[in-house]
Amino acid sequence: QVQLVESGGGLVQPGGSLRLSCAASGSIFSVSAIGWFRQTPGKEREGVACIRHHINNTNYADSAKGRFTISRDDAKNAVYLQMNGMQPEDTAVYYCAADGNPVMGNCYLVARGRYNYWGQGTQVTVSS
Repeated sequence: QVQLVESGGGLVQPGGSLRLSCAASGSIFSVSAIGWFRQTPGKEREGVACIRHHINNTNYADSAKGRFTISRDDAKNAVYLQMNGMQPEDTAVYYCAADGNPVMGNCYLVARGRYNYWGQGTQVTVSS
């Protein structure tokens, strides 16, 4: 089993920045990628960014490119999401998730059938 815990959410004004953290524990050797997803009421869950576990590869949603950066610290078993230039449409509950299936190319931004383990989520609100 893999356990994931998110932190770093909160209230930020438009144009501001937040840095989210995802701490992983358990049987993490077999994890192939970590993804960040977000969900708002009435909308489908959206993949934001992902990073492969054992090699340096990242993938971003169009809405995140140029503003968000995903990174990994293997020594701490942690993944981060740096969010800059935030806008109200970024308001959501943000989740990190672990993909336990082999990944041969880019990591996936679609969760169904791939991401097996999920954190509890952290609320991000962008408002003036």
